Amino acid sequence: MDSRQDSHAAPVLNKAVPVRHPGRWISAVVILGALALFLQSLVTNPNFRWDVVGAYILDTKVVQGVAWTLVLTVASMVLAIILAILLAFMRQSENPVFRWSSWVWVWFFRGTPVYTQLIFWGLIAVLYPKISAGVPFGPELFSVDTSTVVTATVAAILGLGLNESAYLAEIFRAGLKSVDSGQMEAAEALGMGKTKIMWRIILPQAMRVIVPPTGNETIGMLKTTSLVLAVPFTLDLTFATNALANRTYLPVPLLIVAAIWYLVITSLLMVGQHFIEAYYGKGVDNRVPAAVNPAAAKAAAAGAPSADAEPALKMEFPGEDSK
Repeated sequence: MDSRQDSHAAPVLNKAVPVRHPGRWISAVVILGALALFLQSLVTNPNFRWDVVGAYILDTKVVQGVAWTLVLTVASMVLAIILAILLAFMRQSENPVFRWSSWVWVWFFRGTPVYTQLIFWGLIAVLYPKISAGVPFGPELFSVDTSTVVTATVAAILGLGLNESAYLAEIFRAGLKSVDSGQMEAAEALGMGKTKIMWRIILPQAMRVIVPPTGNETIGMLKTTSLVLAVPFTLDLTFATNALANRTYLPVPLLIVAAIWYLVITSLLMVGQHFIEAYYGKGVDNRVPAAVNPAAAKAAAAGAPSADAEPALKMEFPGEDSK
C-alpha cells in the first residue's frame, strides 16, 4: 500500500538557477556612465553657446539651405536611380556593347572622387564653351552657350547623380541576381515578355535586397551635398552655416546647427526606409509575418479542425477495406 502511494507522489522539481552575465552589466554601466558624462558636458560647457544655436536654428538662410539640400538630394537620387536601372539591365544584357558600356561607366564614376567630378562639372563651360549639334565633319545645325544650360544647380545635380548611379547600378545588379533564374524561366513558359517579366516578376522580388542599401545611399547623398561648393554651388546647408560662422566668428554653434538639421532629415529618411523595407519584406522578413487565416487560427487554438483548413492526408494500406 505504501509503495502505491509513493508511485503517485508529486515529482520534485529542480530549482533552476539562471546564468549570470556580469559582463553585460559592467558594459551597460560603462556605456551609461559615458553617456551621462557626455550629456553633462553638453549642458555645462559654455563654449557650445546653445543660445547662438537657438538663435540660428531657424534662420532664413539656414532654412533655405535645408530646402536646397533636399532639392539636391532628391533630384540627384532620382537621376541616379533611373540611370542605375538602365545600367543594371545593360549589365545583364546579351549584347556585349551594352555590357561593356555599363562596366566602363561604373568603373569610371566609381573610381574617381566625387569632389573631382564636381570640379570638372563646374568647369564644363571652360572645357566646352558651346553645346552644338550637326553633321559630323559637316555644317553645324544649332549651338547654345554651355553656361546657360549647365548652371551651378544643374552641374551639382549632374555631378552627384552620375557618381551615385555607378554605386546604385551595382546594388540593383545584386538585387536582380538574388532572384532565382527559375522565376524567369517559369514566366517565359507562361508566354510573358521579358519586359513584363522584369517589371512584374523580377523587380518586386529584388526590391527586398535593393531597398536597404539604397536607403543607405540616400542618406549618404544627403551628406555628400556638402561638397557642392566645388561646382561652386553656394546655397546648400553646409555653405549657409559656414557663411554665418565666418560672419559671427562662432564656428562651433553653427556647426551644431548644421548637425541638428542633418540628424533630423536623416531620422525622417530612416523612418521612411523602415516602412518601405517592411512592405517589400512581407512573408520573408521575420518581423513582418505573413497573414494568418483568423478562422483557422481560432480552430487550432480550440483544438478543433477548421472548415478552411486543408484536410489531413489519410494513409490507406492494401487490404484495409476488407477488414
